[in-house]
Amino acid sequence: KVFQAVVSCIGNDGTIYIIPKSFETALNKLMAEIQNNFKGLGLLIPYCWKKGEACVVRGSDTVWYRAKIVEVSGSTLQVQYIDRGYIESIPQCHLYPTTFYTGIPPFCIPCQLYKTLPIGNYWQQEAVEYLQELLKNEEVEIHVKELPDNPWGKLSISLYFGGMSLSSFMAYQRYCVAEDCQDIQKLGVFEGDLSPSYLLQPLPVPGETFPVTVTHLVSPKEVYICLDSSENLTKHSATERSASRDSESLSKALKWCNKIVKTLPHLTNFKKELPCLAEYVDGLWYRAKLLSITQLVPVQILVQFVDYGTYLVAPTSRLRHIPCPLLKYPVQAVRVLLAGFRPASDDKNVERIPYSPEWSLKALWTMVDCVEGKRLSASILTVSPEVTISLYGDDKNLVHLKLIEMGLAELDQ
Repeated sequence: KVFQAVVSCIGNDGTIYIIPKSFETALNKLMAEIQNNFKGLGLLIPYCWKKGEACVVRGSDTVWYRAKIVEVSGSTLQVQYIDRGYIESIPQCHLYPTTFYTGIPPFCIPCQLYKTLPIGNYWQQEAVEYLQELLKNEEVEIHVKELPDNPWGKLSISLYFGGMSLSSFMAYQRYCVAEDCQDIQKLGVFEGDLSPSYLLQPLPVPGETFPVTVTHLVSPKEVYICLDSSENLTKHSATERSASRDSESLSKALKWCNKIVKTLPHLTNFKKELPCLAEYVDGLWYRAKLLSITQLVPVQILVQFVDYGTYLVAPTSRLRHIPCPLLKYPVQAVRVLLAGFRPASDDKNVERIPYSPEWSLKALWTMVDCVEGKRLSASILTVSPEVTISLYGDDKNLVHLKLIEMGLAELDQ
């Protein structure tokens, strides 16, 4: 069975506690009921607690949780939150014995990684801390491999985050040995000798109008667009719905990559068009491709962020190998030419775009104002030799009409 779950806790022994997403509604309902039934402080009179006894505990967030006694030692009790998994030492005044809710099974499931042997036969403290930092409160994909011998045992699973196998990733970090060698191949993070490439974004059929956002302008006529998934998807074509799902999955995968990016090796191969991860000026890492070496000492590389169209000159310290699971998502930004206009022959503005001197900088900034943050729509006219579109503003008029009104462009039939 395969399902989505949230990791609620990593035990000190490396046990991974998960809450299936399908349990969330029932758990929230139970938690609301517990808050209504238990108010104020815990039991203030002396009470003889026993190991394994059911109780409710008032957490540091002042919320009541189901728990059980794990160990009794004086005035402090060690309890386990049965719907979260974590163990904590709590003063007796924050607990209350109860037989309520004991008929409802715990919502969190203790798990162990399938055919994965920790170095030294137990998870080292450093590995446990790394798992906690990586996984706690994160949504992951669970593949059930083996059921436990008894109902309270651990479920044997394969866990995937951002399309990557946790067992394989931890094995690469030398925290464990993963017996399933095929899984290590699937990880594909470190296959530097291969020459992978990105998939292209499928486009709607010519003549169909679809919502877009402009992510980058090269000139008033040459821009990068993304299919816009922010509107009601039921109105969209299958191509747009697929693009929306890809965009959402890619965002999640990139979030995971940013968590583990320091473990990914730096690039040593600078082949043109090679996919990689590159650090942008906001400190986050995005999918990119190499374009050229602009400087040899120190080495500076021109890259393009494939999901936006933007460019950056970066040192090699800001470039890393890209995990192969990130290659399965099509590039989000599509380079297009805008139809219906050309540079004005009598544009007297002296400041020109250096790499496209037929256009003035004023024309470029005017086009930026026309498209930035706007709800735009497009219609494809041709796909060869270049993708050419008509681009409409949120007022349903062609965006280039503003440039023509200002004498910065002229009609081109």
